[in-house]
Amino acid sequence: MNDSQNNKCHAIIHGAATVCAGIGAGMAQAPGSDSFFIGPIQVGMVISLGAVFRIDLNESRAKATLASVTATMVGRSISQALLGWIPAYGNALNAATALAVTESIGWAVANDFASKTSLSHLR
Repeated sequence: MNDSQNNKCHAIIHGAATVCAGIGAGMAQAPGSDSFFIGPIQVGMVISLGAVFRIDLNESRAKATLASVTATMVGRSISQALLGWIPAYGNALNAATALAVTESIGWAVANDFASKTSLSHLR
């Protein structure tokens, strides 16, 4: 990943993670409802990251890519179920978890795309 790609990835991933954190914080006391909003943001993030590496992704391919790296969502669901309902604390926890999960997914996808494009140049 070159510097330009790295800078673009930072902007895309941090932007998506910040929006997801805001949604997570605002909807902490409504279990599961934030997934309805966070999922499409993460799909958009994956499509945008693909564009950085000139990987053309439609929505279904982006969802498949996202699905392959979302095992961390289990931790998010557990933390929300156990502590997300507590006002203020739950909001902060939900925001931090949404941010961390989205950042993790974003960087996993970006690094995967970077390795795929660097390998394609070797062929």
